[in-house]
Order: sequence, then C-alpha cells, then structure tokens
Amino acid sequence: MTIKILGPGCPNCRHLESSTRQALDALGLDAEVEKVEDMQAIMQYGIMSTPALVVDEEVKVYGRVPTPREIEGLLQG
Repeated sequence: MTIKILGPGCPNCRHLESSTRQALDALGLDAEVEKVEDMQAIMQYGIMSTPALVVDEEVKVYGRVPTPREIEGLLQG
C-alpha cells in the first residue's frame, strides 16, 4: 500500500500525516507514506484544495483533515 499526503507542508498537511500514521498503527498495517509538496505534482491529481489523502493512486479525501478513525475506514476499503 502506498499512501501520499498532498499539500504544501502546512499545519493541516502535517496533521493529516499524523492522523494517517495513527490509523496505520491502529490497523497494524505497514505502508509507505510519502509527502508530496510539489504543486505541479499535486495538480496532476485534479484536486483544488489541500491537504489530500491518496491511497494507491486514488484520491480518498481532499480539502480537510479526516479523523484517524475515518482514515481507518478508508484504508480498510
């Protein structure tokens, strides 16, 4: 599983990364978490606001920071 956190490095982006790692720990999943801060790369995902959570190249959430519990649900399918 590859997870990308899209955003310029703002506090919400860091919060999303932290929440994502909490969800991974709670589920006992091992995944590669990558931060993408390059705006050209972010624009390729077609989102208009950050932060965004991308799981295996599928945008799951953007423009807000979901709770760790919500992220768990997104990671489980």
